Amino acid sequence: MTDKVRLGLLATGVPGLDVLLGGGLTEYSFTLIAGAPGSGKTTLAHQMMFALAGPERRALFFTVLGEPPLKMLRYQQQFSFFDMAKVGPFIRYVNLADDLRAGHFQGVLERIMREVEDFGPGLVFVDSFRSVMQSARSGNEGLSDLQQFIQELGSRMATWQATTFLIGEYSQADVEANPIITVADGMMTLYQAADDNSALRKLRVNKMRGQGHMTGAHTMRIGDDGIRVYPRLLPPVATDQLPGMPVSRNPCRIPTGVPGVDELMHGGLPQGHTMLVSGPTGAGKTIMATRFLQAGAALGEKGVALFFEKGTARLRNAELAQIVQQGHVAVLESRSLSLSVEELMDEMCSAIDRSGATRVVIDSLSEIGLYLAPEVRADLRVAVFRTLAELAKRGVSALVTVGIEDDYTRASFSPDELCFLTDAVLSLRYAEFDGAIRKFMTVVKVRGCDHSCDLREYAITAEGIEVYPKASQLNGVLVGRPTLNR
Repeated sequence: MTDKVRLGLLATGVPGLDVLLGGGLTEYSFTLIAGAPGSGKTTLAHQMMFALAGPERRALFFTVLGEPPLKMLRYQQQFSFFDMAKVGPFIRYVNLADDLRAGHFQGVLERIMREVEDFGPGLVFVDSFRSVMQSARSGNEGLSDLQQFIQELGSRMATWQATTFLIGEYSQADVEANPIITVADGMMTLYQAADDNSALRKLRVNKMRGQGHMTGAHTMRIGDDGIRVYPRLLPPVATDQLPGMPVSRNPCRIPTGVPGVDELMHGGLPQGHTMLVSGPTGAGKTIMATRFLQAGAALGEKGVALFFEKGTARLRNAELAQIVQQGHVAVLESRSLSLSVEELMDEMCSAIDRSGATRVVIDSLSEIGLYLAPEVRADLRVAVFRTLAELAKRGVSALVTVGIEDDYTRASFSPDELCFLTDAVLSLRYAEFDGAIRKFMTVVKVRGCDHSCDLREYAITAEGIEVYPKASQLNGVLVGRPTLNR
């Protein structure tokens, strides 16, 4: 016999969750949603219920908590997924508190069965199932009754072709020692990862029979639209050319906005590359980023700028404000102190898709670490790698800045070895000469392309960044730039 039983998959209606589940929720499965109070269990259950409930699949929501269904509905109505028109014809709420107080599982089971037979649901939710568990008598007799109740409930729901969810306030230790986990087909755990003064909501798929679900903890957020899950995934590998096309040994170059830098790069930044501009404070990194966006706007290209500490209001840059007001550049400014990489990439990619941007600026990687959650901040290199991989997949050209400490005695191109992650590196640094601090730049690398290795002096003027001709020494005096008025 070669025919295999294929499991039907249901779209949960929760952005990102189907990816974790391996394509969706298994139809007719028996899933436990566990987590501490306030972790989002009831909201997750309602979001899935309103997404799945309809004429072909009705839903029963049993409550066994002290609060009445009306109080719960009062808060769930605040989310955009809530559809009052479904309550009644397709969604029914039943309070089991009185049945539970009667004192034995058989009465609770019989009440559930009567409601199921009367309504004929395709979805059944029991919230909170821990209340049922706590009503069990102590000792071996109570444990036996509980196991029998769980097994009978699961088998009956499968017979009636109902997809069942049990919602409970369980910790990981509680679940591992609980008989319910052996019966459940799937289990999702929600919790808050707290560190210092910040916290990130996390979702973990502990178990999902018959599916290649993703393991690990993944960030989730609760907003006006409900829950959104951000799977920890790398984007597909970027392809630099279409199948059958010859390999180009002279890639298209785009202007950076600073002619002297374009000269050092032998024509500009290769299209689709990411350039890291590193340097100490005051070296002109943000000015370089602004000129990069302006150069794109002059060619009719759209841009996206991610600013952290230095927002558009603080830049006081009339030229940048102008291209933003004209719609050439979309600005993302985050003030969250518990930011995750997944959220950052989602916001960035959404802005790129909306605007059709071909240029992106991130200013700066030094400041982004202040906004990431502590557990993400601990490995900034991985966070940057995933962000730049997403940009590479989309084929956009990017300029990212990073601040470094300049001690004037050694060449350092970036902290945490971030320079290895980008395609090109432009290093800005200071040098003391003739009683003054002067600025110098050099192109450290341009992946796959030739470039100048000259060290060029530059200055920040009212026009932006002016790069001087190649410096040389004559009788011990550095020349190659105009004489400065002292």
